[in-house]
Amino acid sequence: MASAFFKLDCRVYMVKCSYEQKPFRREVMRTYGASVTPSPSMSTAIGKKINAEHPGTTGSLGCAISEAVEAAVTHEGYRYVLGSVLSQVLLHQSIIGLETQTALRQLGVKPDVIIGCAGGGSNLGGLISPFMGEVLRGEAQYRFIAAEPASCPSFTRGRYAYDFCDTGRVCPLQKMYTLGADFIPSASHAGGLRYHGMSATLSELYAQGLMEAVALKQTDVFEAAQFFARTEGILPAPESSHAIRATIDEALKCKAEGRTETIVFGLTGTGYFDMTAYQSFNDGTMSDFVPSDEDLAASFAKLPAIPA
Repeated sequence: MASAFFKLDCRVYMVKCSYEQKPFRREVMRTYGASVTPSPSMSTAIGKKINAEHPGTTGSLGCAISEAVEAAVTHEGYRYVLGSVLSQVLLHQSIIGLETQTALRQLGVKPDVIIGCAGGGSNLGGLISPFMGEVLRGEAQYRFIAAEPASCPSFTRGRYAYDFCDTGRVCPLQKMYTLGADFIPSASHAGGLRYHGMSATLSELYAQGLMEAVALKQTDVFEAAQFFARTEGILPAPESSHAIRATIDEALKCKAEGRTETIVFGLTGTGYFDMTAYQSFNDGTMSDFVPSDEDLAASFAKLPAIPA
């Protein structure tokens, strides 16, 4: 019997704090043959520049994007496609919303509120897109809530402006809610939400008042994650747990006000590769970091001088 050996031939620039906090995710990629480098690294010109400007940085999605783009354009045969934020990714993930919409119709259920976690916004955009289409066509009304980390509050404290999609400023400008391409969030455990900006599509919807947003502290999020795990038997990912926290808060508000709502939220993933984060919460060593107005002002000052 013939045997075949499959090897994944790719270079991965993994956000440095995620590289350290999520070792099992890293090892799955290495097992399949991927080369995984913590970002920002010293193996690219952009990585060296970011390390020089931000000594000891824990990295961010914006840093990793810059390095991945550089690696793609300097190595023959490699290609890079941004996996979040951009419109084609929201379109790809709209299967989530379409399946949710179909299931609810089959059950005869109409949601009042739809909640999703938000970092760059692709998963949230995919979840809400068919429902938002109904709103825009005047067919229905829903409330949409984006749940983002208080440590990286792009919607709730960001500026709606043209900005670079990456820290190294090699990607095109995009008009979005942003904390500034130079902003590097604290080393929170929800690595998938540590992005300085938001999808241009979702940013436009938020600017028009068609969406709401809440910023949540990490310890509150993990408290909700623990409650959900003990209640539902599913260990949620840190990112997903932001939507869970926002859902619990919305339900408690309904209870206090004596009204009922049908709430739908997106459970974007499980947390079985995030046990370092859960250990930190269970040991009582997890902390919260919320950027000061001064921190954000310093980042906003470096936004491109382009009229919005």
